Amino acid sequence: MIKKDIRSYTLEELQQEMESIGEKAFRAKQIYEWLHVKLVDSFEEMTNLSKALRDKLESQYRIPLVRMLERQISKIDDTNKFLFELEDGHVVESVLMKYKHGNSVCISSQVGCRMGCKFCASTIGGLERNLLPSEMLGEIYQIQKISGERVANIVVMGTGEPLDNYENFVKFVRLLSDEKGLHISQRNITISTCGIVPNMKRLAEEGLQITLALSLHGSTQEKRKVLMPVANKYELDEVLKACDYYFEKTGRRITFEYSLVQGVNDRDEDAKELIGILQSRNCHINLIPVNPIKERDFKKPSRKSAENFKNKLEKSGINVTIRREMGSDIDGACGQLRRRYVKTTENLEK
Repeated sequence: MIKKDIRSYTLEELQQEMESIGEKAFRAKQIYEWLHVKLVDSFEEMTNLSKALRDKLESQYRIPLVRMLERQISKIDDTNKFLFELEDGHVVESVLMKYKHGNSVCISSQVGCRMGCKFCASTIGGLERNLLPSEMLGEIYQIQKISGERVANIVVMGTGEPLDNYENFVKFVRLLSDEKGLHISQRNITISTCGIVPNMKRLAEEGLQITLALSLHGSTQEKRKVLMPVANKYELDEVLKACDYYFEKTGRRITFEYSLVQGVNDRDEDAKELIGILQSRNCHINLIPVNPIKERDFKKPSRKSAENFKNKLEKSGINVTIRREMGSDIDGACGQLRRRYVKTTENLEK
């Protein structure tokens, strides 16, 4: 018998589930609090439930494993990088970044990724599987338990494309922001997408208040194609129209992520083209000097070059920041820690 994933149930679903196994509906609220407020990892820890009920839960349900394998702590800025093992042996990575305004956690939404963006270590090796809502929650819950600190902001920008795991991602957001659970404001949740147009429009209709960040990385359709295979499926114009639709439906300003790659997309003509497509939009541009990875021959632009690029955009009235580099002395870039672990494991098995 395949046990059911109890941490992926909403409270209403859990109430129905309890009634279906002959238990009172109020038990659901107790169990939900253990799972999403007290953040327990086993039924045995649910001490206000009878032994008989705990045994029944153990026989029919599971709390999917999210177990820390490795933790790296930056000596520069106290950024924490975590490698977590899942119940099937796959691994994902997450990052805890500490800011004055509160702690932010960056989580993965898939094991691997099939989007193929050229500058990203996450996509090397392709997609293994989607993460369950409970596993995405588990990354956050474990980090909060391990660090002993409250998490204030969530960014779904780790390994994977959240909109390629649409139903699980949306349910994760609803569970995370539920006032009876961890209750993280939807306004403090940001999702990064490479531009899956149908699901961007679909997300705009969900009634959520999360921030949408588009991985842009190219100022024209052709330049985007060089870095992002997804551009072969969706034209830049239709991606930007989907961003406009999201803003129109939610009132949430779009963030455009732009990885600066030396000699590829950081020239004066790139800045001019970016101004042309974004100047009229209510948006924010986040410039990200690319993190070099061994498997790719991309170089990070100098700080001066990045600042010059930023200044050109700002002079046109566009709101711009250069992302602060976090965890530069550890495997800080997206996918690096998982990639190193997978390669080491593969070598040991040979």
